[in-house]
Amino acid sequence: MDLDTTKIIQNRLKKTQYFQEETPKNQIYLHHTAGGGNAVSVANYWDTTSDRVATAFIIGSKGTIVQCFSSREWAYHLGLKNAHFSNMGLPYKPLDKFSIGIEVCNYGPLKEKNGKFYNYVNGIIDPSNVTKLDNPYKGHFYWQKYTDEQIESLRQLLVYLCKTYDIPKDYNDDIWDLCKRAMKGDDGIFTHNSVRKDKSDIYPCPRVIEMLKNL
Repeated sequence: MDLDTTKIIQNRLKKTQYFQEETPKNQIYLHHTAGGGNAVSVANYWDTTSDRVATAFIIGSKGTIVQCFSSREWAYHLGLKNAHFSNMGLPYKPLDKFSIGIEVCNYGPLKEKNGKFYNYVNGIIDPSNVTKLDNPYKGHFYWQKYTDEQIESLRQLLVYLCKTYDIPKDYNDDIWDLCKRAMKGDDGIFTHNSVRKDKSDIYPCPRVIEMLKNL
C-alpha cells in the first residue's frame, strides 16, 4: 500500500526550531519518544524549546503521522559529538544534516513488579501493550508494544522516503548496536542505537524487524 496521506497531520515547528536548509539525504534513523502516544503533543513540546532538536516525522499510537518540517530540511536528532566518532576511529561527520529522523511514540523499556508493568515515570502499562523479548535488550526484557497502526504507518513512510531519496531498504541486523556503517555515513535505514551506545531506541521488536525485512 502506498503512503496514506490522510494519516499525515501538518504541525510545522517554528522556524527557529529547525534549519531551513535543504540537504541531500542518504540515511534514515528510527527513534522512539520515551513518552505517551500523542504525536501532536510531542511536536508542541519541541516548539517550547530552543535547542533545534526534532525529527521531520512523529508517529502516534494510532498511526497518525505528524510532519514537523520538510524531510529535505533538518534538525538535531542524533546528539553526536566528536568523541562518538573518535571512539570508533572515525572523523566527525554531521549525520543530522544528511539523514531523516522518524520518532515513534513509545515509552520504551518497562519494569515488571508483582505482575504489573511500569514505565520510567512509574506509569502503569496494560499487559496487552507489553512486548517481552526472548533475550534482554540493553538490560530489559519488557518494552511497551509498538502498535500495529504505528508499524504500518512506519512501513509506508519508509517505502515513500526510500523511493524519494533513493535510500536502500535492505535490512541489516547490525543496526541495533553501534554500527560503523552508520557512523561512516553509509546509505541505509538505521536506529538511534546505531550511533549512540547510551540509547535504546528503537528496540528490536520482532514485529518491526519482520516489517523491515519485507520492505
